[in-house]
Amino acid sequence: MEHIDHILIVDDDREIRDLVSTYLKKNGLRVTAVADGRQMRAFLETNTVDLIILDLMMPGDDGLVLSRELRVGRHKATPIVMLTARSDEMDRIIGLEMGADDYLAKPFSARELLARIKAVLRRARMLPPNLQISEAGQLLRFGEWKLDTTARHLVDADGTAIALSGAEYRLLRVFVDHPQRILNRDQLLNLTQGREADLFDRSIDLLVSRVRQRLGDDAREPTYIKTVRSEGYVFSMPVEIVEPR
Repeated sequence: MEHIDHILIVDDDREIRDLVSTYLKKNGLRVTAVADGRQMRAFLETNTVDLIILDLMMPGDDGLVLSRELRVGRHKATPIVMLTARSDEMDRIIGLEMGADDYLAKPFSARELLARIKAVLRRARMLPPNLQISEAGQLLRFGEWKLDTTARHLVDADGTAIALSGAEYRLLRVFVDHPQRILNRDQLLNLTQGREADLFDRSIDLLVSRVRQRLGDDAREPTYIKTVRSEGYVFSMPVEIVEPR
């Protein structure tokens, strides 16, 4: 039986819920719509969905809180498209940092939303099934560094914690989960952001530069993250799990 993608809409505006639901259903999608975070949690306790459309500005827990919550729970791999009445660039960046996969400002056309849903789902399914980020919290050691996957920060040789932004942590985690394997930009974009690369198609290069700086890596002769011409990047250092004491 052919799979029909199931979309969950979380928005306190009933008119938007109804309009978007009707349009997506007409275009062959299965849709569930709820009004707030409480209803979202109740539904997801017993159901799974393929993608969540999440409104940013809601009473109670807003979209940023719910996005962050989803990213640490059992639905962490479910793509999120965030909706907002504000189009400020900082809001978009914060939304992506909190785990949203794409971002659409209100007012929007239902046709554009559908296109973005299809693009996000397509990217989420690009990778082979074995190329996934591992889930267990642990301490990972490589070279002179350790990555604390619970606190989500680096630890240097002296035991000093080095803070990482959400985007820096996600990229470094992808690399240490797949050491000595070439990953192209599409794979890195999908694993760290899970969204269609458009205006941000070079964001991975900028993010790699930031992570190299955190590691004290020389961009001209890097030790940890090496550039493979015309192919992508490879984390060249072996990684081992440090057993808790």
